[in-house]
Amino acid sequence: MSGLVPTAILVLAAWAYPRLRPGLRATLALVLGLFGIVAGIEGAYYTVKRGPSGDDFTGLLSLAAGALLVGIGLATLWRSRRREGGRARRYARRGLIGVGAFVALFFVLVPFYLTYVFTHVARGFVPPPELGAAHEEVSFATADGLRLEGWYVPSRNRAAVIAFPGRRGPQRQARLLVQHGYGVLLFDRRGEGESEGDPNIFGWDGERDVHAAVEFLRGRPDVDPDRIGGIGLSVGGEMMIEAAAESDGLRAVVSEGAGIRSLREAALLEGGDRLEAIQFAFFTLGTALFSNDLPPPSLEDLVGRIAPRPLFLVYARHGQGGEELNPVFYEAAREPKEIWEIQTGSHTGGIEAEPEEYERRVIGFFDRALLRTR
Repeated sequence: MSGLVPTAILVLAAWAYPRLRPGLRATLALVLGLFGIVAGIEGAYYTVKRGPSGDDFTGLLSLAAGALLVGIGLATLWRSRRREGGRARRYARRGLIGVGAFVALFFVLVPFYLTYVFTHVARGFVPPPELGAAHEEVSFATADGLRLEGWYVPSRNRAAVIAFPGRRGPQRQARLLVQHGYGVLLFDRRGEGESEGDPNIFGWDGERDVHAAVEFLRGRPDVDPDRIGGIGLSVGGEMMIEAAAESDGLRAVVSEGAGIRSLREAALLEGGDRLEAIQFAFFTLGTALFSNDLPPPSLEDLVGRIAPRPLFLVYARHGQGGEELNPVFYEAAREPKEIWEIQTGSHTGGIEAEPEEYERRVIGFFDRALLRTR
């Protein structure tokens, strides 16, 4: 669908363009031109990071074509502007058109355009390891045949925790866990760093990566298969929830900063935040199209399936991405469950804002869940 639908739209646009009035021709050129520029971001990014290859070349051509179309659209608007009637009426009309265009751009086009970037561009490099202990370079395969690359610090207490996503964001949490004897696995999720696959900023299908990580840890001689946990940050917290709901391989889950990943969660917003739900309708539509996938289940529906394994939800009062929905998720979850609202700090910034309390709560949670006598 990600190939067929855009191709069909471009063919239809090429057929309709000469048959349209100047104003509609200009609008069509601007809409497609802006998308051409956005689609070219992928080629420009990877050209800068590691040199051009494959579809990076057509991406660079898309940048040039998009800029040309935007120029044509603006020129057409200028040449076809109306001059009849009074000045006040003309400027009032143009002002209303401008306001309507801004609303459409902000709520419809920008969310839709960004989903192309979200499903095509991800961090293409691996950060330096700062894990507080020696680590092993590891790799493992997902059920759908992708090779994922990562680091593993062996366990000293027979328990291990997956710190997710990526090899940069959760390094501080990893160091904390290593200090307390836990084995820690960090890895590039699909489409990121050195791992195979296509990226998806909202983490759709990312639970498959977590399942593969659990199976890797199950095969480690230093790990008790019944003492595997996970800590996920932001979208990683969302994927941890889904993975734990689908399989009992994760015996304990800390989800920090989970929020909105599709319209399913955005529909839970209330009051003025419902404007965000409108944007997420187009985020969801675009992500489904460009990832060839359907939206994942609602986190509200998933959290209730984790029990009797313990779940710990952490969120910041001044967070982002819909993490204010964590009390909703908490209500839907079943015991044993915990929740902590961090009064200071930002999105996934609890370990920096309240390091001692963070250590007490998170390490205490894993100690009770994974190290107690069975």
